[in-house]
Amino acid sequence: MLSERAAYLKGLMDGLEIDDSTKEGKVLLALYDVVSEICETVDTIDADVDDIVEFCDTVDQDLSDVEDAVFGEDDECDCGECDCDDCDCCDDDDCTYEVVCPTCGDTIELNDLMLEDGSVECPNCGELLEFDLDEDAEEDKADGE
Repeated sequence: MLSERAAYLKGLMDGLEIDDSTKEGKVLLALYDVVSEICETVDTIDADVDDIVEFCDTVDQDLSDVEDAVFGEDDECDCGECDCDDCDCCDDDDCTYEVVCPTCGDTIELNDLMLEDGSVECPNCGELLEFDLDEDAEEDKADGE
């Protein structure tokens, strides 16, 4: 620690028998006093920083525990339709699906909102593509039984 090095410096100065009645002696002793105060301040700051780091680590762990309790430990998307690792994508209707138009063969990207509407017009040929999501749900139930 710095305070130990300052004490060593003081010992060296005592060994030299610096006379505080000379100009040089006054300067050297004043420099030692400044160095000593700086060392004490730095040691105090170091101790405070260590306490703050320990506190931040504790808060970080506590926050992690709260996040796990509130949001669950599983970060994978559970929409079943996309390969993302962030459940926010489904909340924002960012999941996309590809559909091929039977008339022109154009591939169209759809999101959940478009599917909920039940139909979409092909941007290439104008064909109305209709979706019946209830049928898919019934098929999934039949497959699971």
